[in-house]
Amino acid sequence: MQKQKAKERIILGIDPGTVLMGYGVLKEVNREISLISLGVIKLGHLDDHALKLQRIFKKVSALVEQYKPDCVALEAPFYGKNVQVMLKLGRAQGVAMAAALHADLPIFEYSPRKIKQSVTGSGNASKEQVAAMLQTLLKFKETPEFLDATDGLAVAVCHSFQQNQGPTGKSYAGWEAFVKDNQKRIR
Repeated sequence: MQKQKAKERIILGIDPGTVLMGYGVLKEVNREISLISLGVIKLGHLDDHALKLQRIFKKVSALVEQYKPDCVALEAPFYGKNVQVMLKLGRAQGVAMAAALHADLPIFEYSPRKIKQSVTGSGNASKEQVAAMLQTLLKFKETPEFLDATDGLAVAVCHSFQQNQGPTGKSYAGWEAFVKDNQKRIR
């Protein structure tokens, strides 16, 4: 009897930004996830918005070339009071999407609330809570210099969990219910 080949994919998660853009790269084998890389792309030193967009395109393209992901998951810009900030974030996200699409990769979008809920069980979790849960899930100790890096990683984890959830999709009343129903995710 032949052994079935493990289903494997690489997921690139991106938290778009115009000062810091966070990213995380995951390897998924069957339903097990492991960390490949996470980091930030610093853009704050660039004054020209068009240069920032160009840098985002080039850096996302370089990440795609380096890690050869099977898909790209992005955090959708959330509604804010400042329309100019929303416009700039939307452009940053669009350019990151364009880089992925240029490489013929499928793209997926998730709201900040959906990402937090998927990773921690609470849509109102803080960036620190998300980072701590990711350290537990993916067994890494280093605390990134910027939480934008773990935010990018959280998008990739969210995508993995959404794809593996199946058609029944569950929501949880709280952290305890989430942990009780997801013992296999806890290591």
